[in-house]
Amino acid sequence: MARNRGPVVRRSRRLGMALDPKSERLLDKRPYAPGQHGKTQRPRKMLGYALQMQEKQRARFMYDVLERQFRTYYERAARQPGVVGDNLLTMLERRLDNVVFRMGFAVSRRQARQIVNHGHVQVNGGKVDIPSYQVADGDVVEIRERSREHGGIRLALEAPVSPSLPAWLERASDELRGRVLAAPSKEDLENTQINAQLIVELYSR
Repeated sequence: MARNRGPVVRRSRRLGMALDPKSERLLDKRPYAPGQHGKTQRPRKMLGYALQMQEKQRARFMYDVLERQFRTYYERAARQPGVVGDNLLTMLERRLDNVVFRMGFAVSRRQARQIVNHGHVQVNGGKVDIPSYQVADGDVVEIRERSREHGGIRLALEAPVSPSLPAWLERASDELRGRVLAAPSKEDLENTQINAQLIVELYSR
């Protein structure tokens, strides 16, 4: 399957949000759009469709999801009871690669995706190598015993800046293991910095 292989920092500057730790550092130094005119160009005020499209792109690139897959998430969210935008963000947050990132086993979602793909993660004692796997309440997510000295995972654990653990997850401080406590709350979804209502309005056109 195709993946988003473009420069992450450039994409982060275009969207105005950090997609990985490197982007977060560089956005402080260059908080303007990429390109030779990015620094002097007057920021455009986005309205309507442009604003909705940008928010969808922010969500897509944040969770590293392709267009077709993202549309499928939206259609599933629309069929579920409750608020469509909250349902959409909940499914994105419940992705296994996102949970691995949120638990601090990877420095970015892109790295978390690779860790899952390479079979370093297990759920409830069984190996799962599908990044889009949806975790359920009570699931135990851990790094496999033979992968616990993996360089990338160790680097993430020792990183000075790591993602704060959301309230719907817990992680044993001395082990590479965590548990899904419940579905993300309204506050947890707001902390994703994604305005899901704009995405719903885009797909409702």
